[in-house]
Amino acid sequence: MLEPHDDGCCRTAERDSADRTWVHDAIRKVEADANRSADTHLHVFPLPAALRSKDVDLYLKDESVHPTGSLKHRLARSLFLYGLVNGWIREGTTLTEASSGSTAVSEAYFARLLGLPFVAVMPASTSQEKVALIEFYGARCHLVDDPASVYDEARRLADESGGHYLDQFTYAERATDWRGNNNIAESIFEQLSRERHPVPAWVVVGAGTGGTSATIGRYVRYQRYDTRVCVVDPENSAFFPGWTTGDGTVTTHKGSRIEGIGRPRVEPSFMPAVVDAMICVPDAASIAAARWCSELTGRMVGGSTGTALWGALRTIATMCQEGRPGSVVTLLCDGGERYAHTYYDDGWLAAQGIDIAPYTSTLEKFADTGEWVEPVRP
Repeated sequence: MLEPHDDGCCRTAERDSADRTWVHDAIRKVEADANRSADTHLHVFPLPAALRSKDVDLYLKDESVHPTGSLKHRLARSLFLYGLVNGWIREGTTLTEASSGSTAVSEAYFARLLGLPFVAVMPASTSQEKVALIEFYGARCHLVDDPASVYDEARRLADESGGHYLDQFTYAERATDWRGNNNIAESIFEQLSRERHPVPAWVVVGAGTGGTSATIGRYVRYQRYDTRVCVVDPENSAFFPGWTTGDGTVTTHKGSRIEGIGRPRVEPSFMPAVVDAMICVPDAASIAAARWCSELTGRMVGGSTGTALWGALRTIATMCQEGRPGSVVTLLCDGGERYAHTYYDDGWLAAQGIDIAPYTSTLEKFADTGEWVEPVRP
C-alpha cells in the first residue's frame, strides 16, 4: 500500500516495503518450483517400418510430465513472473484468466503456490476432468455459454475485484524469452544435439495463444537455423484463414472442439511472420490421431497432440515422397486422461457427428505401407 507523507516542501508517497518483500518471496517460490522440475522428455516416435530406410525421424516433446500435466505449465510460470516483475501481481491480488482448460489448471497451481485467489473463465463445454483439476487447486471456475465472451468476462471480473487479468492470449509471446533462458525451443535443440539430424527440418505445433509458435519461430531465426515452423489448426479456428489471407481480423464466432488450440479470433500473441506453413486439420483427424498414438505408444494423449501428430505425419510423408532426409519434432501437449468423457468416448463422438473411421484408415495404411492417402471427408 502507499504511504503518503509531508516533508515540508512537497507531498510524496512511497509503496510499503512489505509489498516488495512479498513480491521477492513470490518470485523465489515460482523459480524454486522450476528448479525442482526436471526437463521434459523427447521421445523417438515409432515410425512405420516402411519408412525406416528413408532417413527421417520423428520426435515427441512430452510436455505432459510437467507438475500440472501439460505444455501450459511453462506458459503459466512465465505469465506469473511477468505479472510479478511488472507490479501487476501483489499480495492478495485476485487473478482471472480466459482459458479452455489447461492454462487455467496450471495457473490455479501457481495461484495456490502464492496464496492468491484465482477465477478461471471457460466455455461451458470444457471437459469435466479439467474443471475438477482447476477446483482441486482451490480455484473457482466461471463457465460461459459463448466461447467468444471469455475475454470480456475475465477482464470484467478482474476489474470488479481490483485484480489482475493474466490474459494469456495477449502476453504469451512477450512473457517468454525467445532467445533462450530455458524456453521450450532451447530445450528441444539441446536434446537433439546428439541425434543424427540435430537441427530439425520442421517443428510442428498447434496454436492456442500463438505463444509457442512465436517462441520457436523467433528462436530458430535468432540461432540462424534452417528449421521451419508449421502450425496446425483445428476446425472453427481463425488462425488458418487469418494466416492464409493475411487478415488478422478474421473471426469464426465458434469454439474449437479440440481443447487447448484453435480460437474464434486471431490472438494478439500469434506472430504470422515467423510461421512457414499451416495445416488445417479436421477434428475427426485430430481425434483419430490421438487414439492411434495412444495405442501405438501406450501413452494416452489429448486431442491437440492428435492435431499436431497428424500434421507431423503429413510432413514426414511429404519429405519421404520428395526424398528429403531430416527430423521433425512435435509436442505431446497433455495426457488423454483429461478427455475420457469426450475424445475417448464413442457416445460423445456420435453426439458430435464425428466419424473418425476414414482418418484411422489413413493412419493404419501409413503404418503398414508408409504411403499417405488423404481421406475423403464424409
